[in-house]
Amino acid sequence: MGPPKRPPFPFLPGVVEGTTADVYFPRTRDVLETMGLDPVVSMLFFPSRAGRLWGLDQVMQLLGEAGFVGELLSVPDGAHFEPGESVLVLRGAYSTFGIYETALLGMLSSGSGWATAAEQCVTAARGVAVISFGARHIHPNVAPIMDAAAVAAGCASCSSTLGAMLAGVEPSGTMPHALMLIAGDTVRAAEGFDASMPPDVPRIVLVDTFTDEAVESVRVATALGDRLQGVRLDTPRERGGVTVELVREVRARLDAAGFETVTIFVSGGMTPERIGAFREAGAPVDGFGVGSYIARATPIEFTADIREIDGVPVSKRGRLPGLGDITRLEPISLSV
Repeated sequence: MGPPKRPPFPFLPGVVEGTTADVYFPRTRDVLETMGLDPVVSMLFFPSRAGRLWGLDQVMQLLGEAGFVGELLSVPDGAHFEPGESVLVLRGAYSTFGIYETALLGMLSSGSGWATAAEQCVTAARGVAVISFGARHIHPNVAPIMDAAAVAAGCASCSSTLGAMLAGVEPSGTMPHALMLIAGDTVRAAEGFDASMPPDVPRIVLVDTFTDEAVESVRVATALGDRLQGVRLDTPRERGGVTVELVREVRARLDAAGFETVTIFVSGGMTPERIGAFREAGAPVDGFGVGSYIARATPIEFTADIREIDGVPVSKRGRLPGLGDITRLEPISLSV
């Protein structure tokens, strides 16, 4: 059996209906219909700054659901682009896709912003796994799409279930402070988790809720033995946050107690700079959880211009008529 089929992206009804569009696009549709104008246009999409493209699958899904008939040329999803570089061309009757300009730009802008931020974290981690923990920092309507963008950019997994389904991976998460507080003791919570979860769920225990992280790590390792895969450090900034020194102490205490195989996962305010500092210092970190840095990534602004009408080069003032250099772009089928 192959991997499970990934579900479609969860568009709100208004996306396909066109009610999420800037209002002047449905008005333009109505005006052109009244005027009897519906030429074949070529629309060019290009970014404001460099980054990594993500969102093409959503573009294809929306155009497919809308019944678009025409040509689509694009660089591959995941490709890197430079400011102003042409990454996508749509060619078809304007009435078949004009109303979706807002949505298409938003998909590329947000998706590429998230993917670019995630890639920065993955690059800084230099081979250590990065997990997207950003779902709590963004509206739930788009959190799974953000998580899927992060995985596409190199994150090993993500925390939201639907995001993982969209990305074709298993969701990743340890346990929240709520479980620890309600259980009243870290070891009690860990034992309850171990007794309740199926064997394929990793036993990674949060160890910063009640007392010293190194002490809690050894307590949990002693209680769970070989079933414990790792511990997670998420020390709040009020207590100094997770530091290189703390990670080293936890590693040393675990090793001294005979738990050399227990891994250490860190989270809480992780950025490429902090991840890079851990790696430069040689801190024994086995995984990073990154939340707000990916979730709050600034969208990469994309612009869409009509550059041909019925095969004749055109442009607005300040732009060059015609499609220019699109040699990187290849035909894309909406059935892919």
